Amino acid sequence: MDLHNLLVFQDLFNDDVFRDIEKTISRENLNKGAVAAKLINKAEQLGLSGNIIRSYMIYTVAHQSNCVSYAVEKSGGKIGKSLYQAFCHDIELIEKLLLLKPSLLLDCDLLDDYEPTNINQSTAFNLLVENLDKAQTSKDKADVFINYYRTFGSGDMADYRAFRWDSDEDSLVGIKHFETMKLQDLIGYEYQKQELLANTKAFVEDKPANNVLLVGARGTGKSSGVKAVVNSFFDKGLRLVQLTKEQLIDLPVIMERLRDFSSKKFIIFLDDLSFEEFEVEYKYLKSAIEGGASAKPENVLIYATSNRRHLIKESYKDRGANDDDMHRSDTLNETISLSDRFGLIIYYMAPNQQEYLDIVDGLLKQHGIELSKEELRVKAGAWEKEHSGRSGRIAQQFVTHYLGQVYNK
Repeated sequence: MDLHNLLVFQDLFNDDVFRDIEKTISRENLNKGAVAAKLINKAEQLGLSGNIIRSYMIYTVAHQSNCVSYAVEKSGGKIGKSLYQAFCHDIELIEKLLLLKPSLLLDCDLLDDYEPTNINQSTAFNLLVENLDKAQTSKDKADVFINYYRTFGSGDMADYRAFRWDSDEDSLVGIKHFETMKLQDLIGYEYQKQELLANTKAFVEDKPANNVLLVGARGTGKSSGVKAVVNSFFDKGLRLVQLTKEQLIDLPVIMERLRDFSSKKFIIFLDDLSFEEFEVEYKYLKSAIEGGASAKPENVLIYATSNRRHLIKESYKDRGANDDDMHRSDTLNETISLSDRFGLIIYYMAPNQQEYLDIVDGLLKQHGIELSKEELRVKAGAWEKEHSGRSGRIAQQFVTHYLGQVYNK
C-alpha cells in the first residue's frame, strides 16, 4: 500500500496523524503507543467510533478540501472525466487503509471498536458513513464521496447549517449551536409557514423564488420560521448566512464568496431590520437585491424580518411640505422602495385571544401536558396581562414558567 502515489489527496500528508499511520505501515521505527494516543485524542475530539483508523480517514477525507470538492462546488456538482479517474484511483488506495485493523498495526485492541464519550452527531458525517457501508466497490465509494461533496460540501460547509460573517477576516464562520427547531414545532401561523416553505422549496429546487420580507408584530415567530426552513432543507444543500445591519457594506464581497459555492443554496438572513433616516446601509441592500453592476448569484436569496412594513423610518417631515426638498414624492419613494424590492412579503399579526390560547395549548402538548379549557384560559390569560400582550414569544415564556413550576413539585 503506497500512499505516496495519491493524486488528489496528497494534502493528507500535512496531517500528522495520517503521516504517522503511513510511516507505521511502512514499518518505520515509530512509537506505536504515541500514534494510538493521537488517534484516541482525535476520537474524543471528533466523536469518532468503531474502527478508529477507518473513522478518522473518512472524517479527514470528507473535511479536507481537495481539487475534487473544489471542482464540485465551482461547477454546480459536476466533475471532469480525468479528475474522476484520479479520484477513483485514490479511493482505491485509501480503501485498503479503511479495511486495516488498528490492533494489528498499533497493538491496541480498543481502537478496533472504540466508544467515545460523546458520539459525533453530524447528520452529514453519519449519512456518509452509512452510505460508505453500503457501497460495494471502490468506484461506488468514490461516488458516495462525490455525492457528499455535492450535497453537503467539505469542511465547515458540511458541518454547519448556519454561518455568520467575520468582517475583519472576510470569511464565513460556522455557528456551532444553531437552533434545531422544525416547522412542525412552531404552533400557529399556518398560512405564513406554508408561504415561507413553498418559496424556499422552489429556491432549493432551482425554480423561480423571491427574496422574502417577514413583517409584523414582535414575538410572532418570524425569525423562528426562517431558521426552521433552513433546517428542513439542510440535506438539500441549503445554508443560512446571518448578517448585521452594519455588515451590509460587505454584501458585494459576501455575494462573490457565496457564488463560489455554486452547488449550495444560501439565505442571507437579516433579523429585526430597520433603518433610521440618517443610515445609508440600506443602499447596499437595494443594490444587492437588484444585482448592481454584477448580477446577483443565482444561489443566493435574502430573507429579512422587521417590525416595520417600510424598513426606512418615515418622518412627519417626509409626509408634509418640505422646504428643503422640492421633490417630496421622490423622498417618499426612496423610503418605501426598499421593502418593495422583496418579491414576497409575509405578514405576521399579533394573535387574538383564541389564537394565543391555541399556541399555549400546542406548546404544552409537546411536553405531554394538557390543561382544561378553563385552566388554560385563566392561567395563560393572567400571564399575558402581566406581560407585554399576546404573542408566540409570550406563550413560550408562559409554558417555560409553567413547566418549571410542575417539575419543582
